[in-house]
Amino acid sequence: MDLLGSILNSMDRPPIISDKQKALMKKQKEEYEKRKKAEAERLKIFRQQVEEKINKFLQDDNAKEHKFVAMGKIHRSIIYDVAEVANVLAYTFGEEDIDRYVMIFKREHAPSEDQLYILRRGEEWNEEVAKKLKEERRMKAKEAAEYAKSRKNKEKFVPNSYYKDKYQHLIGKEAALEAARKTEANNSSYGCVPSENKKDQRSIEQTLADIRAKRRKLEENNQTSSSSDNSTK
Repeated sequence: MDLLGSILNSMDRPPIISDKQKALMKKQKEEYEKRKKAEAERLKIFRQQVEEKINKFLQDDNAKEHKFVAMGKIHRSIIYDVAEVANVLAYTFGEEDIDRYVMIFKREHAPSEDQLYILRRGEEWNEEVAKKLKEERRMKAKEAAEYAKSRKNKEKFVPNSYYKDKYQHLIGKEAALEAARKTEANNSSYGCVPSENKKDQRSIEQTLADIRAKRRKLEENNQTSSSSDNSTK
């Protein structure tokens, strides 16, 4: 016997399925197909019910919205599908596997952002809640405007009037202008010297050169004075 034949003989043979096991497997498969078909039929009936509810909702002129009961993901997907075909808006609210539900709206009565916000929080939406949110939004906008105004006033202050306008009714416009010009007189006329003018703008070399020049001039003057005294004697 060759090596390949010995290997094949040593391998375990696949288990043999008895007729009883085959019959059991066939029965299980038939039951599965039966349950699958029954589930498809239930979903079909559910879709028909949803279509009837949405059609009735659209025909009611007073109805603006409709809330379905809490249900699973598959049933919610059917509602979304029917709502899209019927051209109505659909939104989901609530917590998954607890109270998740679908709510539909006519497009001419689409929910506002405030309404969606309240519904997503699990709260009830009504006119009183709408007025409260509107007032809160108005107050926040007012506070923001006042804050921005105060910031702007701090950054740039503009006086309401100038002194020449303030005293114009007392001394006249021309006199006020003349007074304003006089107040702008040079401070030097009053013995006041700006600090910038007090600074020595010369360099060190120039300062030393000026000192040496003054010293030479002083010595020359002294020599000239001495010569004049000698000649006089």
